[in-house]
Amino acid sequence: MMIALIFYFSRLLKIIWKGQSMVSKTVIEEDGTIKSFKDWIKADGSTEFQPEKGRYLVYGGHVCPYSHSVTFTRALKGLEDVIGLDIVDYVNVKGKGWRFSPEKDGCDADSVNGCEYLREVYEASAAKLGASGFSGVVCLPTLYDKKLGRVVSQESGDILRMFNSEFNDFCVNKDVDINPPALQAEIEETEAWIKESIASMVYTPGRAESQEVYDAAVEKLFGGFDKAESILSKKRYLVGDQLTVADIRLFAVLIRFDPVYFIMRCCRKRVSDYAALWPYTRDIYQTGNVRSTVVFEHIVRGYFLSHVLKLLNPNGIVPSLPELNYEEAHHRENI
Repeated sequence: MMIALIFYFSRLLKIIWKGQSMVSKTVIEEDGTIKSFKDWIKADGSTEFQPEKGRYLVYGGHVCPYSHSVTFTRALKGLEDVIGLDIVDYVNVKGKGWRFSPEKDGCDADSVNGCEYLREVYEASAAKLGASGFSGVVCLPTLYDKKLGRVVSQESGDILRMFNSEFNDFCVNKDVDINPPALQAEIEETEAWIKESIASMVYTPGRAESQEVYDAAVEKLFGGFDKAESILSKKRYLVGDQLTVADIRLFAVLIRFDPVYFIMRCCRKRVSDYAALWPYTRDIYQTGNVRSTVVFEHIVRGYFLSHVLKLLNPNGIVPSLPELNYEEAHHRENI
């Protein structure tokens, strides 16, 4: 007992000496609620969230590109047997949010809490921390700690980085590093323009209520595609000579573009029309176990049955998938 106490306090002293804190980054707002969960799993002991096999679960959805970036990283690092995954319904229910629908193919029940809606998990987590409720946006992905019984984080960028760096004692592919220190500044800069010009812009044309808004969005979106095409015509990956977070972010959009966004009035060109972007998409798709994270039925049905697209698709017609061969040789190995 005495040895255990000495070890605990020596570790705590090291944390204080380094200027670190085990205080949660998830805070209760002045109104008594929690608006977001943003804690970190750290292998160095600087937070209460330690990496452990079987302790954590991702609540995810195949429809969402942000959730996809996390399941992509989980598969790439070989963490499938370390971190659990519950897939929610591909249709976001208006007024209620993400639902657990185990009766649908490829969807799961809430394996930990037995909840019907993901919001219930957030509310219970907020109560666990003494808050009066959760007042933010319930979103995918959500990282959950089964040991402490609460949400850790809902920030995809933070979660995929945790999976990349904090679970190397447990993962299959320890040598994979999608966020190397030497490239981090460039990765973040690339992520920023992908988000601004591409990832956020694919939705605007379908929701535009004026020609001016539509035209501006299309110009910005395909300007972003042209920029990516120019970079990828000269090199295999966006940053450095390896696959990074920036590639994961772009891939999550590209893999959805022809089946979904192209039909949502983003119809100037398809990804499959580009000389570099199309083989690049196939290259990423064929990397490791990434293909297992792409579930086109959920992606297409999730968008076209969504209440968000009600004005564009009032009758809930689900289009058929384009005939594209993602297994075709990409010939990008020597770029």
